[in-house]
Amino acid sequence: MDKESQNRLKHFAALKSKYQATQYQDSSPASLLYLILRKVDLGIELSDLELNWLQEHQLFETIEIIWLQQFKMGEFKRLEAEFSHLKAKYKVAKNWESSVGNVLYPILWKLDSENSLTDSEVKLLQDNNLTQTVAIVQDIKRFADLKNKYQATKYQDSSPDSPLYKILKELDTEMSLSDHEYEWLLNHELFEVIEIFEKQESARRAKVIQLKNKYQASQHPDTSLSGQLYQILQKIDADKKLIYSEIYWLEQQGLTNTIAIAEELERKREFIALKAKYKASQYQDSSPTSYLYTILKKLDSETHLNEQDINFLRQSQLPETIEIANDKYASILKSKIISGVVLSDLEVDWLRNNEYEDIIILAQHKHFAALKRKYRLAAPSLPLEPFYTIMVKLEKKERLDPKLVLQLMEENELYRGGEIALAYYRLEAEFYEQELGRTGHKWNIPTASGYWRKANEPEQALKLTNLDLNRVNNSNLKSAILVTRGAAFRDMDNLADAEICAKKAMEYQPDSHQPYTLIGAICYDQYNYEEGDCWFEKAIQRGAETEDIDAERKRVIKTTKDENKRHEAAEYLLKKDSQRYAWAKSYLKKSSEHGK
Repeated sequence: MDKESQNRLKHFAALKSKYQATQYQDSSPASLLYLILRKVDLGIELSDLELNWLQEHQLFETIEIIWLQQFKMGEFKRLEAEFSHLKAKYKVAKNWESSVGNVLYPILWKLDSENSLTDSEVKLLQDNNLTQTVAIVQDIKRFADLKNKYQATKYQDSSPDSPLYKILKELDTEMSLSDHEYEWLLNHELFEVIEIFEKQESARRAKVIQLKNKYQASQHPDTSLSGQLYQILQKIDADKKLIYSEIYWLEQQGLTNTIAIAEELERKREFIALKAKYKASQYQDSSPTSYLYTILKKLDSETHLNEQDINFLRQSQLPETIEIANDKYASILKSKIISGVVLSDLEVDWLRNNEYEDIIILAQHKHFAALKRKYRLAAPSLPLEPFYTIMVKLEKKERLDPKLVLQLMEENELYRGGEIALAYYRLEAEFYEQELGRTGHKWNIPTASGYWRKANEPEQALKLTNLDLNRVNNSNLKSAILVTRGAAFRDMDNLADAEICAKKAMEYQPDSHQPYTLIGAICYDQYNYEEGDCWFEKAIQRGAETEDIDAERKRVIKTTKDENKRHEAAEYLLKKDSQRYAWAKSYLKKSSEHGK
């Protein structure tokens, strides 16, 4: 006999012993009993044929053991099915361990049968992240509490899915029930619950009337608990802000007093919030009519508080509010500075009075940078003073100290002939024109005309000096007007009219050097240097300074556009007096370089 056959014989003998079938004599593995016992041992259900065979061979003890084993197997499957049902009912995740021996099974069984768990059992659910199950446990407990509270304990169903749970929650929040819900309570004979509901309804109706009276809406006929009016009045009473559609509905119903009350309450809420925001909560009055409310609204809208506002805050002992207001306004001014806006004198004074020196310094440097660009002062090392003060004065149309101007012209090339100088000359010209209009003093005419010329605006000088000299009595004044008018013509390269003015000026004041100086300069402009020198000599004889005449020669050569003529004039002067006119050598050099 081979080894496999021996093993089968041993296995068959063991099965017969296990299932008490040893009285069956046949020990061959080919016996039907061996097949039956093998199927039983593997948990496979027997057919009627196999059971009948066992009965025929009077193996009753074996049949009883098989029946008990199959009952246990069926019971195990039922337990598995029940556990699966409980897990689904109480929202246990599908990946949870499904063994019936798991600690979760008895907890769910207890929950399903007793509708309650101990704190430790609930904690176990929480520790295992069974949040949905815990929520159901809490709902079951709340349902039980609500049934006790509203005398509905005779209703057996404890599932949170029950319509009663929803109804009792609505009662607990004093919500009105629908007709369907009311009918459900009647059908289930929950009269105690109905009685409580009707008491609530009665109280709510009374509250509708109370709210209508309180918020001046009594004229409106609606007393419904589900109506729009009650919902709005409840919201007002709960100190909540109405939305636009609600205010519009009140307007449509003509309930203007109700709207006014709601708006008053909203302002009061806003006032309380503003007091908290701006450290003024110690101020007792919360009425929107309070002056403090107006102040805090201004502060919140970033409007600068005036002196009256600050005095009120000071008298009301609200130093923190003042500090917040000052810091906020200072921040606004700083933002203006950064964005390139120039602060007014009042704003700068406010910063100075409230000790915001750092912002004043920032304002000055920002303004200085802008003014330097405007007046074309590109030097990065240019000091703030005196240039900033000068440019600010020019911006304000304030006159400058002539001594300071002269000093700057002598010391600083950036100033002489630059935009600052031109602005200064323009300002002086305007001043003397205003003085002419104010006083009628005609000596202001040549003075203003001279400044217009220095400001590179000879057209304004011509406009000012275009008057009937027959109406001027003083000959010296006539001469001065003609000289400055002639010089303006010369500035515009109209040398013919310039010469006419100069010669007329000589007629009115033969002893004045100015007309002679003007004609000398005109001759130089016309490249008639020897004739010009004759006129210059006559000017010196009449009191002109030699240095001034030489300066005029130098200006003519410097401004000559024709390089050849400049060279010619320089050579003429060097030939005339090489030491006196040594400066002319530089123009010979420039001409030579230009020729290359």
